[in-house]
Amino acid sequence: MEISAQGRLVVRITPADVGKRVSVRRLSEPGAAREKFTDTVGVLTSWDHGVVMITQRSGESVRFPENTLVAGKVVPAAPARHRGPAAGYEELARVASRAWRPVESEPLGQWELRAAGGFTRRANSVLPLGDPGRPLDAALAAVRRWYAERGLPAYVQTATGAEGTQELLCAELERRGWVREVTAEVWTGALAPVADRAGGADVVLAREADAAWLARYRRKGVSEVALKVLGSRADDRGAGPSVWFASVPGAPGAAPAAIGRCAVDGRWAGFAAVEVDPGRRRQGLATEVMAALARRALAEGASAAWLQVESDNEPARALYGALGFSRHHAYHHFREPGERSPQDLPDRS
Repeated sequence: MEISAQGRLVVRITPADVGKRVSVRRLSEPGAAREKFTDTVGVLTSWDHGVVMITQRSGESVRFPENTLVAGKVVPAAPARHRGPAAGYEELARVASRAWRPVESEPLGQWELRAAGGFTRRANSVLPLGDPGRPLDAALAAVRRWYAERGLPAYVQTATGAEGTQELLCAELERRGWVREVTAEVWTGALAPVADRAGGADVVLAREADAAWLARYRRKGVSEVALKVLGSRADDRGAGPSVWFASVPGAPGAAPAAIGRCAVDGRWAGFAAVEVDPGRRRQGLATEVMAALARRALAEGASAAWLQVESDNEPARALYGALGFSRHHAYHHFREPGERSPQDLPDRS
C-alpha cells in the first residue's frame, strides 16, 4: 500500500487511471467507532459520479464511494507467473476457440461471432479479441441481431485476471444490463509431466467419438452439430487442430469406464471431456486418460497444455493441480438483457 515519506497512507490514483491495475485500501465501515479497512486488487474499470468500481481477477466487481478511499496506487499489469508455460491471453483464447470450433462463424471487425445450434456457450458466443469496428452499442446491437436470426440468445465471452484480458468490456456489459451467467477458469501446465504419469490402464485412442464414447459423455442426445464441434479437426485448407478421443473400456456391453478428448494445435494440447464412471472414481483413470492423450500430443510436437475447469469443481481442480496445472485466467459468458438461459445449454462452458 502506498505510504508517504511522513508515514501516511496516500491515494495515488485518479479517474485518469481507469483501465489500469490498482491496489486500494478503503474504509469498509465508514463512521464506525473502530475503523475497519478492506484491501482490493484489480482493474479500475470506472470512476463516475463519486463511485469507484474495481474488477477483480475472478471477474467480480467491487463498487464503493470514492470518499472511503484511504490509499491506492497503480500496480504492475499482471502478477509474475511462477510455473507453467509462458502464454498470453489472446494466444490461449484463439487456441481454445479452434479446439471447440463452431459450425458457423462471421467476423465483426476483430470480434468473431460463433454459432453451433446452441451446443455449449463456447461455440455459441462472441469472442471479442480487439476492435469490433464500430461503437460498442452498435456492435452489441449487431451481435443481438445475428444471434436472433439463428434463434439463439446472444452471449459474449470475456476474460479477466491476466495481461490483456477484458475487465473494461466486462464493466461495460454489466452497465448495459448484460448478465454474467457463467464463470470458469483456464489452467495451463507443461505437457511432459502429464505423459509421465501413466500407470497400467488400457487406454484406447481414436479419431472419432464413437457410440461407446458418447455413452459416457455427460451430454446426452448429441446431435450432428454437436459431433462437428467435438470433431473440430482441420478443414479442407488444413486449418485446425488434431483431435483425439480416449476411452478406458468398461464392463462388456457397458459404457467406457473413463473418457477424454484432446485437441493438438501447434505447441498446445487442450484437454476436455475427461469423465469417469462414478463407480470407478478415485482409481486414477482420469490420470490414465490424460497421460495417454499427452503422449499422443507430445508425438505430434506439442509441449504445453491447457484445460478449462469450473471454479466449484474441487475434485477436478485437485487432480489438475497434482498434474502441474495452475490458473491462467478466468472467463465469463455474458447473456444479453431480457433473455432467459436456454434449456439446450445445460453445461456451464
